[in-house]
Order: sequence, then structure tokens, then C-alpha cells
Amino acid sequence: MGLKLYSEKRDFKNTPEPKAKAVKAGKTLEFVIQRHDASHLHYDFRLEMGGVLKSWAVPKGPSLNPKHKRLAMMVEDHPYEYREFEGTIPAGNYGAGTVEIWDRGTYSALAPSNDGDEKELLKELNSGNLKFVLNGEKLKGEFALVKLKTESKQQNEWLLIKHRDQYAVDEEYNSEAYPSLTALKSSKVKAKVNNNESKEYSPQKKTPVVNTKRISRFAKKVHLDNYVKPMLAKETDEPFDNPDWIFEIKWDGYRSIAETGKDLKFYSRNGISFLDQYPEIAVELKKIKTSLILDGEVTALDNHGTPNFQLLQNFDPSKATLVYYVFDILKKAEKDLTMLPLIERKPILQKALKTNEVIRYSDHIEGEGKKFFALVRERNMEGIIAKNSQSEYIAGARTSNWLKIKNHKGQEAVIVGFTEPRKSRKYFGSLVMGVYERDSLKYCGHTGTGFNDKTLKLLYEQLSALKTEVSPFKEKIKTNMPVTWVKPKLVCNVKFSEMTNEGIMRHPVFMGLREDKPAKEVVNEKKKKVKQPASN
Repeated sequence: MGLKLYSEKRDFKNTPEPKAKAVKAGKTLEFVIQRHDASHLHYDFRLEMGGVLKSWAVPKGPSLNPKHKRLAMMVEDHPYEYREFEGTIPAGNYGAGTVEIWDRGTYSALAPSNDGDEKELLKELNSGNLKFVLNGEKLKGEFALVKLKTESKQQNEWLLIKHRDQYAVDEEYNSEAYPSLTALKSSKVKAKVNNNESKEYSPQKKTPVVNTKRISRFAKKVHLDNYVKPMLAKETDEPFDNPDWIFEIKWDGYRSIAETGKDLKFYSRNGISFLDQYPEIAVELKKIKTSLILDGEVTALDNHGTPNFQLLQNFDPSKATLVYYVFDILKKAEKDLTMLPLIERKPILQKALKTNEVIRYSDHIEGEGKKFFALVRERNMEGIIAKNSQSEYIAGARTSNWLKIKNHKGQEAVIVGFTEPRKSRKYFGSLVMGVYERDSLKYCGHTGTGFNDKTLKLLYEQLSALKTEVSPFKEKIKTNMPVTWVKPKLVCNVKFSEMTNEGIMRHPVFMGLREDKPAKEVVNEKKKKVKQPASN
């Protein structure tokens, strides 16, 4: 093609893209894959050849699964310098949007040739059957680009196909689902995390629209009379390896129990119904005709597939995807499964659960807690849950058979007051917080960050209905502005930089309300940590 068409499509006074310039090939050929978030998200697959980058737009992104034959539309050649390009192409320009390097490395022809790789590759390109070996950070092994014979006038439709080799995978592969995980040496850990996090996620697939009206989070809650209290985890400091334990992702959301079948129930850990609050999930749960009792977590995934508690707090289907991750099963039909070991319950759950974009099975790995935690930390996720593989399910109990290991320093706190606002701030300045020590509340800090105008207003309305004249603390609390005390009913989630020996959080940031947790259960988590089990 050459670079003429590339130059004709661009005004280099208005775009940061490199100008057209062909170069001589070096000793090794390079490739780059760029994630291009333009009018339609796609991946630009570029192979160095003939002094330019031969380029294809791949709508769904590359895959390591040989069963996935990805459509690849051949586009104009790009200059060799484009392999380094990352940035934003301004609106009004061709290809306007954000370009990021997704993968890069070297590549070679699959078939040996006395004429050298480049000549062989050019010959195969012209024949419409290009076979090559990639050595990238994410994509490795043998691939093929095969031109389709169609009646289209453009004649630019190809298929990008992964060959079956040691790098091929059989599970679902999604380029949006934490692509850097594919570089992890432990393929077992990699596969489990990929399955757990975003196996089917795509930012182009939003939460399905349903007719059920969503109620406001601040509407009057429906409390159930009869409900199952979930089994709870204690906290420990460090990840560990132990062949008798399994490890799951700690989801950053609301713990939820679902009772499917004739009379659907879906509720929080303290019995607040979620049927009207999360109708997308309720619609999918209604499709499960078998009588099951499921334990899981409601989460909101951002555009990168990362669970985000704040997006769950102010859920907007246009900005996040709602997912119910299910990790345990308590009952199937009339059979109570709680007495079975966890390692036996998980396969029953996986078989019974009909997964889709909204309801997903939360997988696990066995034994390798340290690698798993390192991977979760790399993705800046909340943490992991370690579970004794032989443990029974004890409803309502907090036992050392389940342990949580946090990546972020976080603390649940009871809101007991708010200070007057200063300067241009509206409604309130900061929240005064406490935790329970036995039956008394102890001050643990105050926070004035983590709010926007909407949350300030909504939270102020809730707090105003709880005003009281009495401080819940025995000691006098120092604040910059006068305090209005409130009844200790609301629980919030807070992240902080460190906690002092006195149990005061430094630099706390409000992350959202915990509607699923009773205030009386909120204690200083630092003081209740347990030792990790000894490895065998």
C-alpha cells in the first residue's frame, strides 16, 4: 500500500501521530498491537514489513484460543515510528480517540526461507495466507492471518487465528480482561484469575436493559423476616501457601445471598432485599428454576473490568457493568450442602450455576496464595480470601477457616456525626467516625474527602434524620468545626494511609456506605486479625 493513503487521511498540524516515513528493516522484525478507543473500540494489529507497519483493525482483539477466529480488517500501512505511538488523537481528526500500546515484541516467519523472514512474509502476504511466530509480552507462539474471499468491493477482510501450540489456551480469552495476566509464569494462577475477573467482559456489552424500575439506594429498605446469614471471614496479615487451602478473589462489593426457584429471594448479609435495588441481577436469577441457595457478592465493574465499590454506590448502567459473582452453594433442591467440605461444594455450584454476563462463577486456585495475592495486587484489586478446603459452611459464623488478606488498607466505620461546612463546601465538612469496642463506640477519625456534590447532598439528608444531642464517645473529640451528632446507624467504607497505635486512621477517604452491615458488627479490624495457618 505504501504510506500515501496514511498521509492523505491525516493533518499532522492537528494530530500527534508521526509523519509518513519508511525505514529499512533491522536484524529483527517488530510487531505492535495498539488498543484504539475511537468511535468503536478495536485493536490495531501491526507487523513490520517492507519498511512500514502492515496493519489490521481487529474489533474483538486478539485471542490465544485457537477456536476464536477474529475478524481483521486490513487498513492503510502505517510508518515504522507508529510502533511507539501512544496518545489521544483529537476530535475531528481521522481515528479520533485514545491509543495505548497493548502488546509489542518481535516476530518471525513460521516457514523457514533461504531468502530471509521478510521476503517470505511479503510473499505470504501477497498470497493472502500469512503465518508467523509472535514473541510479545502477552501474545506468544504461532499465528496466521488468512484473507477471506468475499464479494466485498474492499477485499480487505482477513481472519486472525491462533495455532495450537504450548501458548494456546482453551478458556475464553478477552483482550479487555486484564491482558497483562497472560505474562504470568504460573499458568494455573493466570487462568483462574482470568476466569474470575472478566472472562466474558467487554465494555461494549453493557448491563442488559430491563423493565423493572430500580429503587433509589436511599429509599425505604425492605427487611426480610427469614433469611440466611452468610459465613464470615476473619482477617490475617500476609498471604500464604498451603495445599489444604483454596484462594479466591476478594470482591469489592455487597455480600449477597440468593434463594432461587419458586419464590425468589435476593438480599444482603443483614436481610435487606436487593430485588428492586439490582433488577438486572433479579431478572437473571428468576431464570434459574432449580431451588438453590447461593452465596456471592454484587459488584460493579468499570470499563477495564475492575470491581469498583464507588461505582456500585452510584450505579449507572452507562458507566459500569453489574455482576453477581457466586462462590458458594448451601442448598440444591431439597438437599442441604452445608455439611459437605468446601472443595466438594464448589464443583456442585459450578455445575448448577447458569453463568452469563450478569451471574458469574467465582473460581479459585489451590495452594498458591502468595502468587495469587501478588497478581491481585498487580491489578490493584481489593485482596484475596483464603478458605480451608475441608471447611463446612457455618451460617452466621466468623471462623478462622475463612481468612481475608487485604491489598488496600481499609476499615468499616460507624458514622456518628458531621461537622459544619467551611468556605464553598455545602451540607457538611467531614464525617466523624467510630468503631465498637465491646459495647462502646471509640473514635477512629474523621474524613472530609471522597465526596462529590451528589453524595454530599444525599448523605446529608440521611444524616439529618438521625440527629441527636448526645455524643456517643466517653472522651471529648477535637474537630476544626462544630459537630452535629447522629444516631450510630450508618456504616461507611473508608480507605486510609496508616492506623496509629491508638486506632486512629490517618488520611481517611470515604468510599461509600455499607448498607449490608449492621453498625454493631463494626470493630477495629487491626485488633482482630488472626495468625495464618501453618503451611505443611
